[in-house]
Amino acid sequence: METRASSKRRLPVGRKADLAAYVEQAGEVTVGRLAEHFGVSIDTIRRDLDQLDREGVVIRTHGGALRAEGQLKDRALDVRLRMQTEEKEKIGRLAAGLVDEGAVVMLNAGTTTLAVARALRNHRDLTIATNNLRIPAEISPSAFRDLYVFGGAVRAITQATTGPVAFTMTPGGPEVDIRCDLALIAVGAVDEDGFSTSNMGDATMMAEMIQRAERTAILADSSKFGRRLFAQVTTLERVDYVVTDSPPAPAFATALAQAEVELLIP
Repeated sequence: METRASSKRRLPVGRKADLAAYVEQAGEVTVGRLAEHFGVSIDTIRRDLDQLDREGVVIRTHGGALRAEGQLKDRALDVRLRMQTEEKEKIGRLAAGLVDEGAVVMLNAGTTTLAVARALRNHRDLTIATNNLRIPAEISPSAFRDLYVFGGAVRAITQATTGPVAFTMTPGGPEVDIRCDLALIAVGAVDEDGFSTSNMGDATMMAEMIQRAERTAILADSSKFGRRLFAQVTTLERVDYVVTDSPPAPAFATALAQAEVELLIP
């Protein structure tokens, strides 16, 4: 567990990322509680919260801050890396169990798919295609035979590309028809209508990855359930698995069963 002394030594950028993650998990928190937890002054916390509010990461209140529930703006990757970390590692291990040796796998952007990449360290001969710019550094070189990154515009906040799920044999040439055995798709929200995310470009890429996959597993920690974001990715019936960290509400579990979606939990 991090001590107050270690928090004092942390660079401000790291503290603000930790602060955003703390507010996200607490839901609502006071300035005094945050100052005590992070071992800094109330004025410092107020300045950090003001900046995070301007960035759309938290909602500033008179005496503290609220989780930015339902915000359409993406949180920065360094914030999300500190959120639900244990849950994401559990999901990563479960999802890795769906990957056969020598399989062709697509993974989208997100911190949960980074957890999957780390969990694939004992796999061999995989072909990986992704728009997640962090995966080449996270996945073990011994796990894959070929690794491809989809081109497109780079979104710095998510460290991912947004563009077509496609490759060409030569520059300007025709697209290669690509298919995969399994698409592992991390989403921002899950409800009985399906799966959604905050960015239209991301949603389009996720949907196309699903279309090109023999099987699809949706990756979502329990904080994502019962929510809906801006752009729908797909409906329940279109996927094969939902991989999460704890049992969902009975109504949603029933909806998954009716859609013939297998629920995987630790």
